[in-house]
Amino acid sequence: MKLWQGRFDAPTAKDADEFNDSLPFDKKLWREDITASVAHAKMLGKCGMISESECDEICGGLEAIYADIESGTLEIKDAEDIHSFMENELVARIGESGKKLHTARSRNDQVATDFRLYVRSSADRAIRSLCALTESLAEKAESGLKYVMPGYTHLRKAQPMCAGHFFNAYAEMFLRDADRFFASRKRMNVMPLGSGALAGTSYPIDRNMTAALLDFDKPCENSLDGVSDRDFVAEYLFDAAVTMSHLSRLCEDLILYSAEEFGYFEIPDAYSTGSSIMPQKKNPDIPELMRGKTGRMYGHLMAILTTLKGIPLAYNKDLQEDKEGFFDAEKQLTACLGIMAELIDNLILKGNRMKKAAESDFSCATDVADYLAKKGVPFRTAHSVTGRIVRWCIAEGRTLQNMTIEEYLSFDEHFDVDICETVRAKNCAEARTSYGGASPKSVKENIRSIKKRLMKYITD
Repeated sequence: MKLWQGRFDAPTAKDADEFNDSLPFDKKLWREDITASVAHAKMLGKCGMISESECDEICGGLEAIYADIESGTLEIKDAEDIHSFMENELVARIGESGKKLHTARSRNDQVATDFRLYVRSSADRAIRSLCALTESLAEKAESGLKYVMPGYTHLRKAQPMCAGHFFNAYAEMFLRDADRFFASRKRMNVMPLGSGALAGTSYPIDRNMTAALLDFDKPCENSLDGVSDRDFVAEYLFDAAVTMSHLSRLCEDLILYSAEEFGYFEIPDAYSTGSSIMPQKKNPDIPELMRGKTGRMYGHLMAILTTLKGIPLAYNKDLQEDKEGFFDAEKQLTACLGIMAELIDNLILKGNRMKKAAESDFSCATDVADYLAKKGVPFRTAHSVTGRIVRWCIAEGRTLQNMTIEEYLSFDEHFDVDICETVRAKNCAEARTSYGGASPKSVKENIRSIKKRLMKYITD
């Protein structure tokens, strides 16, 4: 039975029913709907709108429904949405008392509350997953302390760095993502229940009591806004989209650096696939698919923003479009974060390949210029001298590492014998001891900082 059918003489057309019904996807909110309904019933009982025995009967009936759904003995079906299903089931079980549960509330504030509860839990899950991935990256950064690898700009070798610096960079990104979810969770933790359809209610309800029972910080301040606000959905999807952009960048680097032409990393077999025709292939399909899902996440964000942009106050049926994209986004985000944490845990670092690459293609050239600048040569002049050295090496088929001191002196008198050690990739990386730099010492400090900042999200 539809909750609103008393107004209508004729039934809804079958195709309109199918188009309008949301039960196939909003049944995911059954836990939240029961939790919020129990809190609402307890508030009604305390405020005298239902008797104590009616309150007990309603709460008992809802708890029994919860147990039956969870055990699989009750199937959610034959209703236009989860709220109708719950009310119809409750009335079928306890009779007239069940019809009193909807006193002082509307489906508008009911669904807004249920969905906030769900998204709030989803944000908590995202934070936990982000923390786990960040921990994995910090641990891999510790493994990379003993290796040196080339850093890149414009996808061209730039400067040597401690390999741990690479993993810490992504740990910083995912820490920011956790902080975004953490901050948006605080903003969403405001309760719409008690807003009614749009204008509040004439019943003497205690919204603060209901908010406390549901662990909301407070009730919403404006009933019109309370039933129509879906900023919390858009914020989650934005946070998820930024997270996926970071995951996509990490996937691209893993794909690139595990290719034969680089060979710095090896993606474990458990997160690779083969070819149906080429027996030698080990393909990075998992990172590639994860990279591809980023566009899907962006689509969900654009969909909710487009849905919200033209809706007049207060509730409109357009808002039913807030859930399907969200549920898919949550599923994809959770899977991607969990898989990436496992992949990073099992990623193999190829130290010799990284070191060899770091010493080739003149990635230590900046250190030559810095060497001269530290001897009193103006940096712009030192830059020019180093550029001539690189040009000479290219013409002669030489490297910075196999030049003699006499050859260095032919370019500038400020060079001394220690330049031959300065241009070793390991020494170049170790020299970058500035705060946040790429030396093993700085990377260790960064790891400690990352783990310390993680505690905010693990303990709160």
